[in-house]
Amino acid sequence: METVLLTGAASGIGRATAWRLARLGCRCVLVDRNAEALEGLLAELRAAALNADALDACASRVSGSLPAAPTTTKAEHLARVADLTDPNQIHALADDMPPLDAIINNAGMTDASNLPVVEQAERDWQRLLDLNLHAPPRLLHALQSRLTPHARIVNVASGAGLHAIPLRGAYSPSKAGLIAQTQALARARPDLRVSVLCPGFVQTELVDGLIASGRLDPVRAVAKIPLGRLARPEELACALAFLASPGAAPLSGGRLSVDGGSSVFGGSQAYAPNAVAPVSCDTPLALTVHGDWPVRGDMQAHEHGHEREHEHEQKHEQARDGYPAVIDTTVLASPPGGRLAAVLAVARRHGTGGMDSKPSSLTLLLPRVDLADWEHAGDDAAARMLIATLACEWGPRARRINAVEVASARPDSALWPLLRFVAGAQAQYLTGQTLCTR
Repeated sequence: METVLLTGAASGIGRATAWRLARLGCRCVLVDRNAEALEGLLAELRAAALNADALDACASRVSGSLPAAPTTTKAEHLARVADLTDPNQIHALADDMPPLDAIINNAGMTDASNLPVVEQAERDWQRLLDLNLHAPPRLLHALQSRLTPHARIVNVASGAGLHAIPLRGAYSPSKAGLIAQTQALARARPDLRVSVLCPGFVQTELVDGLIASGRLDPVRAVAKIPLGRLARPEELACALAFLASPGAAPLSGGRLSVDGGSSVFGGSQAYAPNAVAPVSCDTPLALTVHGDWPVRGDMQAHEHGHEREHEHEQKHEQARDGYPAVIDTTVLASPPGGRLAAVLAVARRHGTGGMDSKPSSLTLLLPRVDLADWEHAGDDAAARMLIATLACEWGPRARRINAVEVASARPDSALWPLLRFVAGAQAQYLTGQTLCTR
């Protein structure tokens, strides 16, 4: 059983992530300064676990077998009340802490004063920096001895760390600092698996209240989001649960922008709210692989001119009504200087028909950029910008496109968890991104 420490667990994205981790079978150490909300969440998770255990026990009796051990032997979720702006309270978290497989630094705050930076009160400025920028490294230092080998560290930044947002005090600087800090940590600590999530606009309880009160216009909010909608908290929860898993190891040192394409959009036109509703994050994957790439395990291979094995055919048939996704590997065979043309060919092949009636995805595998090859650097950059451009054009149809850089024309099967996540319904708010793997 994986044990994951999650900060900011009592509300919003944190609360959704706690439920996601629990459903995946993880033991959660939930940290928040709101004791009442934290205890309520813990009670709900425990009740849900007991109900699930009761159902399992009932099923075992019906089938004529008995549980191997009483359900009370399962490790329980834990709650820790702490104000992470206080270094002493962070240090105290190490007391009686179980071994940790992952830490998700989700706790954060914004500035609501609407004042220019030079008019900010020093206390408010420093408190925001203490939570958003300084708490993650302090937590790592405090819990270093409790981390298991190759533990995962996931920091939650924001799209505001990529683009300056005025009149929000230290929010943008703190999130930009957290992104850079994450990347530096990955270089300094190769024994850890470190990544950073940059959410876009998420429809949390707070945002719902702003919309209901008329303080936030949802039409204006989605005007610069190619997918034409706000993210659901569970979509960010899926991303955090994946980044905290062993399958995210190839992304160590990387940034995942789950923002509906807003970080790659630079146009002046406004997007209308999308009429295509997202599907459940747990929708099974209906996958097609295009190109000659040897795959193993769960991935369904569709190689040129070859009949599929009967077992694989059955798996594909069962998933056909799921989330339509294509993984295209053909760009890997393109020569240096031919990547832009190869991406364009993929777009033309998959850009019309077949997947327009409901949410779907296209994921390209790209060769890793050779930094020494200056002559073809322009073509490589153009190919990646084309992917972002296509995301902005396809977003209103709920169609996603992303790319994953790989080091070899015959990538290792260890990439499968990452590709499955990027292609599938759990990543429905991820589009226009080129992810670099290690």
